[in-house]
Amino acid sequence: MAERLSIGIDIGGTRVKAGVVDLDGHVLERVSRDTPTTSPAAVLDAIGDIVAKLRQNHHVTTLGIGAAGFVDATQSTVLFSPHLAWRHEPLRDAVQRRTRLSVLVDNDANAAAWAEWRFGAAQNEEAMICLTLGTGIGGSLVIDGRPHRGRFGIAGEFGHMIVVPGGRACECGNHGCLEQYASGNALIRDARAAVERGEDYGKRLLERVDGDLEQVNGLVVCGLAREGDEDAIRSLDEVGSWLGIGIANLAAAFDPGLFVVGGGVSDADGLLLEPAREAFRRTLTGRGFRPEALIVRAHLGNDAGMIGAADMARTMRRRSRRNRRRRPRTEGGALGRLSGRRA
Repeated sequence: MAERLSIGIDIGGTRVKAGVVDLDGHVLERVSRDTPTTSPAAVLDAIGDIVAKLRQNHHVTTLGIGAAGFVDATQSTVLFSPHLAWRHEPLRDAVQRRTRLSVLVDNDANAAAWAEWRFGAAQNEEAMICLTLGTGIGGSLVIDGRPHRGRFGIAGEFGHMIVVPGGRACECGNHGCLEQYASGNALIRDARAAVERGEDYGKRLLERVDGDLEQVNGLVVCGLAREGDEDAIRSLDEVGSWLGIGIANLAAAFDPGLFVVGGGVSDADGLLLEPAREAFRRTLTGRGFRPEALIVRAHLGNDAGMIGAADMARTMRRRSRRNRRRRPRTEGGALGRLSGRRA
């Protein structure tokens, strides 16, 4: 059946990742390309090209998009994206017109959290928070099997909690946001600063990328750290400590049983998560007198966003069909009686 397959697209600040996903969360085919960051029209063109390519070999009827930005409560419009050019962008309707598919749009972190709850590290967890560390920090809270989107649809922007008043400038317009200290961008900024200062650490980084400063990224830092480079380990330790402080704040506010950490930076695994756990235990409100949530690495890696978006779109279509079947007929039913009333 066509409904067994759905396309998921994860649009991040640097990469667009897409795939055809089956009912069990397996990715059957995937494509990836750089994100066009300056033009909403270019993003739409990229989505159209990707969908056309994936439909060549697969019959699908649903398309889910995980977007790096604030998505409204109707799951149709990207209100704002700190890292992309979206401002009140009617993305769902534009993509539906382009592809003729049933389309759902949600925040990329909501999509990743849904995937981890359905197929990954948080299956059947009553209350979990997922944090995705990439260009920035995405976040989502899943309670009793439903992503908590808030009254206006934009809950979960944990990366934009201010942890250092007057601190580093953030793309969102504020200063001192958590993602300026605990994201992939934080790793990249510190690594490139070491290069520019001519430090030995910077020289080792440059050796890894054949002298191309633009290629110094979080993956390069993680690679050096896994090989025992003390400066790279120290950089990950700092990022992890900030992450743990942020998680402690979220535990005080929401008290989930589990935190799942995903995104590209999570590839560092224990080099990132152990300092995060230590900082969490050190700063948790009521520490020693309350149960502590677990902090674990995401199971689905960089595929979580596309898997979750695809499954969300498929689930939405099923629910919509069930609701239509349950709806009473206009003639003779409750709706008919209501429509026949006179004011």
